Amino acid sequence: MNKIFVALVSAVFLNAPAARGQAGPVEGGHELQVWTGGGHGISGSQSGDGIWNAGFRYGLILTAPHGPGFLRGRLEYVLDAVPVFLVVQKTNTAYGVGVNPFAFKWAFATRSSLVPYIEIGGGTVFTNTKVPEATSRINFTSGGAFGLHFLRSKYNISTEVRYMHISNAGLATPNPGINTIQFRLGFGLFSQKE
Repeated sequence: MNKIFVALVSAVFLNAPAARGQAGPVEGGHELQVWTGGGHGISGSQSGDGIWNAGFRYGLILTAPHGPGFLRGRLEYVLDAVPVFLVVQKTNTAYGVGVNPFAFKWAFATRSSLVPYIEIGGGTVFTNTKVPEATSRINFTSGGAFGLHFLRSKYNISTEVRYMHISNAGLATPNPGINTIQFRLGFGLFSQKE
């Protein structure tokens, strides 16, 4: 599994020379990122459950900076592929994969190497055992995040705090869901095709 993950990460960044590196997001540009994150359930019967996931991000910056004052920023559409999604429950650990095809990020326009952003989105998770226990192997995620891009000349590091809700949306009964607070770390780049 580790060899596959390393090969995928290498493939993403080996294709980077075909694109021109940017100091930050620009209209029409792209974001490529490898990330990992984790956290714990924060409410109810699932408060002891732990989450760890890792994935790849592709983003398309849709707009130039616009908006009033400190809210001025750029809108970005993002897609996450999540080949590693673990849920540590009281009686077992669920292994899964997911995709987050719906996410929008607002990156605030700054003149520094620190770019704050907010994000909302959601997706689907498929696991080998039921999550939460005795519910469903197919679940949906929704949530939001606040993060920071630390820009370098070519690559950037991102850190964020993310709220994620996981539930089966009524596919099975009961549907207790898992509410989590997660911390995520990403390594990536912003680029624009030449």
